[in-house]
Amino acid sequence: MSAEVASNSTVPNGSADPEKAATDLATRVEQVKIEDDTAQAVDIPVADFKSANETAVTSNGTQAKTQPESASSASKLNLPRTAADGPIKTPLAEPLETSKPATRPELTAEQETKYAALHKSVSAWTEIPETSAKGSKTTSLTDSERMFLTRECLLRYLRATNWNVAQAETRLRNTLVWRREYGLEKHTKDYISIENATGKQLILGWDLEGRTCQYMRPSKQNTERSDRQIQHLVFMLERSIDMMPPGQETLALLINFAETKSGQGATLSQGKQTLNILQNHYPERLGRALVTNVPFYIWGFFKLITPFIDPLTREKIKFNEDSGIHVPREQLLKESGGFVEFEYDHEIYWTALNDLCELKREEYRARWEKGGKRVGEYEGYLKGANEKSLAERETEAGQSSA
Repeated sequence: MSAEVASNSTVPNGSADPEKAATDLATRVEQVKIEDDTAQAVDIPVADFKSANETAVTSNGTQAKTQPESASSASKLNLPRTAADGPIKTPLAEPLETSKPATRPELTAEQETKYAALHKSVSAWTEIPETSAKGSKTTSLTDSERMFLTRECLLRYLRATNWNVAQAETRLRNTLVWRREYGLEKHTKDYISIENATGKQLILGWDLEGRTCQYMRPSKQNTERSDRQIQHLVFMLERSIDMMPPGQETLALLINFAETKSGQGATLSQGKQTLNILQNHYPERLGRALVTNVPFYIWGFFKLITPFIDPLTREKIKFNEDSGIHVPREQLLKESGGFVEFEYDHEIYWTALNDLCELKREEYRARWEKGGKRVGEYEGYLKGANEKSLAERETEAGQSSA
């Protein structure tokens, strides 16, 4: 792909009119001259790194220690931390200390009031339908479902509905029903394993704002089109969420079309299904999407799928940018312009990824139980940051007002 594509290939993001957005994109695509050779990953020599256990060299040449938040889980598995650890076959252990989530602004008084209203309503839920079918039997909320309803989760749905409490409550309930109906807990690592046998998706490293990096490599496609391909994507999204450090709620999606042949990408139907899942049941989870090495026939796919992408999501998609601008090269795959020499061995990687995520989920649940199994618990506390639980905050507030 020529440099001309890289400089002009952005998704139209200013219009709320889907047809106009698609037309704008099509016009840009037609104006771009596609050359025979597609863009290749930048081959950047690895710098002289010190041991990853000591320091990691940041992208601007300064040194920084790695973050400690994940150490309790990652240290048990002795995972590598950066490219300095040589050829990598597993997920990395933790973000660099310099990869820090941006601080969210404090809620306004009006937003706090709306959150309190949503929290009160959701806390009163005792049962939800088992399926989305009309008249479906209702059953009690499980502990896992109550644990899903964190403070930050409720706020994500409020932001996604422009702070409409009634709509946020409806969408939250719909998501819990969808999670039951879709069977998330039935999609085990063993059931999904075959889909990742060639490493077509990877979770490795964090971007400059601490977002988990989830790679999609369509050229590694190894299975026929089926529901399990979408289930695989959802499974990996859940693992990316497990890997998010405290203070970060979004992920970075890196889609590399290098060496992808026609027919290896998603169909329009799969694309629409994926967007429906992401936009309805994982709102406010995509931080950025970096799409590289886009062949001409994939532009046609983006032209067709653009009308189904909401404007805010379109703004987060970047085409053919240097991924090293967004992800420290010490934690970025070499094929994407980074320093990490990665060799995919399914048995090693799949075991390490799932062992790490299972440890994180166990620690997360233990903190939730210790905090009193509360709806509206703080995710920072649950993820092991130095933050107080909801119960501790309420106790302090009661003492200060006494």
